[in-house]
Amino acid sequence: MKKTKLKAKVKKAPRKDWALKIVKDVWPTERDFFERPDRFRYVRKLLPNDDACVFCQAAKAKPSFESLVLAKDENCAVVMNKYPYNSGHLLITPRQHIGNLWELDDDVNAALAGWLKKSTAILKEVIGCQGFNLGLNQGAVAGAGLPDHLHWHIVPRWGGDTNFFPLIAETKVLPETLEQTYSRLQAHFQAEVRA
Repeated sequence: MKKTKLKAKVKKAPRKDWALKIVKDVWPTERDFFERPDRFRYVRKLLPNDDACVFCQAAKAKPSFESLVLAKDENCAVVMNKYPYNSGHLLITPRQHIGNLWELDDDVNAALAGWLKKSTAILKEVIGCQGFNLGLNQGAVAGAGLPDHLHWHIVPRWGGDTNFFPLIAETKVLPETLEQTYSRLQAHFQAEVRA
């Protein structure tokens, strides 16, 4: 009896360099700049006193659209980003003015993690996003606009939310105003504070 060896059919994986080709062909090599001198003061906190820190101000403010504070407890504040990358872009910050992660108290660190979890759940439920970018920039050289006060970004994402406009025109179009987003989220965050 003759033995026959069977060969398994192996499917070739699709070439992955197509994505690089698209990026090289579509992504602009030069960028235009939209100047916003008013934002420089906000981001770099040029005022000499501690009251200039927008997160310290948020920690003292009551939740309202004017303050962009959605919720706060004894350790943290949940604030809408005044310059969002997407609708629903939130910032989770300790109430304490601190710029180094390793200096956070364990209770504050746990509270921050709790608000990250609650906030993503609320955003998923209320605005129906399909995913998130979550991040912390530690220090000015890492991109922190306010390096002396830690803050975590939560950026809601949807399939197709990056279309031709930000790629070609380098301008982001948001589907709703900050006030509309605040109105949709406020009751859900206040319910978490009361829980």
